[in-house]
Amino acid sequence: MSGWAILAAWLALSLAAFWLLGLRGPMLKLAAAALLVGASGYAMQGRPGLAGSPRIATASRQVIPLTAARHAFFGDFTGSEHWLLMSEAMARRGNTADAAGILRSAVREHPGDPQLWIGLGNALVDHAGVLTPAAEFAYRQAEELAPVHPAPPFFLGLALARSGDRVAAVRLWNQMLADAPADASWRPLVEDAVAALEPRR
Repeated sequence: MSGWAILAAWLALSLAAFWLLGLRGPMLKLAAAALLVGASGYAMQGRPGLAGSPRIATASRQVIPLTAARHAFFGDFTGSEHWLLMSEAMARRGNTADAAGILRSAVREHPGDPQLWIGLGNALVDHAGVLTPAAEFAYRQAEELAPVHPAPPFFLGLALARSGDRVAAVRLWNQMLADAPADASWRPLVEDAVAALEPRR
């Protein structure tokens, strides 16, 4: 349905609802005027001629919540937590530029903290919507600081998946699983991520 048709239907339904609620005379005219002011603003600034197109989250962007994954690898209480919580709160409000800026400040103060570098990589991917060279640099910094830790390759894989490169993400995660001990606590997380991206047979 086009935007104009939706707008007209919404106006008609709203006026009918006001009538049923008992609005009459001047009060009904006032309500109608308010609706028309809102409709005028939409017509001037919106694009009502476009067909409806609801956004659907893709599996590649919703593999696993970042905060839950971070806690799975690093625990709930670390020295970096306050930086990461501030950044994630900004990102949830849609302020991805400031979310990345907070973590840029964090890595300047604590350049030896791999968790902060991973957080910066995640924030940069959030801001750009794809894996950028700057984000990849942040993940590589984390890997240099913690070469045997599973978090840097996992979050790099997650960034690849969020950027639409499922094949590269699954390949990286499968290599992690192949190299990991059978009883590694994080194995189920990575296995679930692989299962979420691999095509169903």
